[in-house]
Amino acid sequence: MLRANAMTPANGPVYCDKPVRQFALAAVLWGVVGMLVGVFIAAQLAWPELGYGIPWLSYGRLRPLHTNAVIFAFGGCALFATSYHVVQRTCQAPLFAPWLASFTFWGWQIVIVAAAISLPLGYTSGKEYAELEWPIDVLIALVWVSYAIVFFGTIGMRKVRHIYVANWFFGGFILAVALLHIVNSAAMPATFWKSYSAYAGVQDAMVQWWYGHNAVGFFLTAGFLGMMYYYIPKQVGRPVYSYRLSIVHFWALIFTYMWAGPHHLHYTALPDWVQSTGMVFSLILLAPSWGGMINGIMTLSGAWHKLRSDPILRFLIVSLSFYGMSTFEGPMMSIKTVNALSHYTDWTVGHVHAGALGWVGLISMGSLYYLIPRMYGREQMYSVKAIEVHFWMSTIGIVLYIAAMWIAGVMQGLMWRSINPDGTLTYTFVESVKATWPFYAVRLLGGLLYLAGMVLMAWNVVKTVMVGRALPAPIPTAVHA
Repeated sequence: MLRANAMTPANGPVYCDKPVRQFALAAVLWGVVGMLVGVFIAAQLAWPELGYGIPWLSYGRLRPLHTNAVIFAFGGCALFATSYHVVQRTCQAPLFAPWLASFTFWGWQIVIVAAAISLPLGYTSGKEYAELEWPIDVLIALVWVSYAIVFFGTIGMRKVRHIYVANWFFGGFILAVALLHIVNSAAMPATFWKSYSAYAGVQDAMVQWWYGHNAVGFFLTAGFLGMMYYYIPKQVGRPVYSYRLSIVHFWALIFTYMWAGPHHLHYTALPDWVQSTGMVFSLILLAPSWGGMINGIMTLSGAWHKLRSDPILRFLIVSLSFYGMSTFEGPMMSIKTVNALSHYTDWTVGHVHAGALGWVGLISMGSLYYLIPRMYGREQMYSVKAIEVHFWMSTIGIVLYIAAMWIAGVMQGLMWRSINPDGTLTYTFVESVKATWPFYAVRLLGGLLYLAGMVLMAWNVVKTVMVGRALPAPIPTAVHA
């Protein structure tokens, strides 16, 4: 970690925090919007008539809007904000090319708005997590290359020799996502809003899930681990438990994740050896994932009592618990015999949301609760009590959601494979849907609680901004602690 040795004069160099503030506030806004859409489509699964027959309100169009909004709008803005914040503080240097950082903000907002318009209108490539059509994909590539220039340019201007490990994770995530997006989005445009993948058949499916699983592995894991390695030590006031383990965690995760994608294609036309390779690497992933989780949690050694009084720390640490749970469940579900039961069921939905709501959501909220007041000249948020209430609303909402989906998924898998002595199916598909309905209602309740917590956060952020002031932060002279 780094500490200040001497402050610069009032007219000395300052951090470039405007893009940090912009992305942080945008993350909260898009979090509310994305989760609102999620609650609406959850209600549609319980009451399908909620679409009213309007095409742009149909589940098939709103579901990709929800996933893009929570992953790339909420999660993406949180990643931009925290990475820009962390790289400046750990390098003791302002952002490289501030005008380019500003372009990444406005370019990313245009991407989000374009997605919010085009997806409900039915413009889609049909690729999961990569539904946006080619003009938007081109803009994403431009923004992402600009992001890389700003981030790595700032590291190149650093005033300290050491590159803190959080920047390793942020840097790895930026490079990997660029590669994944450009390769998977290769397409032949037919019209301005329609294109066809450059790949065909099972090759297209393989490239898609190489991208899809690594979107989880790098966008939704490596980037947020960058948050974990900076904001948990900061909030606890202690160095990371094992710096050596953090480096092992980085290299093991970066190497292993790339090869796990084929486990999404078990029992398909993909060659069996490729499926098995994906399964093996998924099982290996358990080790670095749990190593990172343990490293984060053990940073509290000697400071466990802070969990009783610090709701921000609870967000950060409980997120790691969900990270550990998800990274155990994922490898288990990649085993072919388990996958035969879980695939195409709501167990997969429960698994995804344990990671999305529990890991990504909570670590983002905790990091933003630390970050936002400091961007407005305050030590803490307007209402600490509201953070406490938000934590419990989110945690209870997550438990209701994932428990309902786990039970529903296992039930669905067992019903679908149940066979009578004469070889006929015991249950029709409609019977399995009817049996699932109560769990959809519980899932909706969990989602409503989680959304309400996000709305409470938005209120707290607005009040914090209103009573605070966005003051320039001077760059201190740094020495190794």
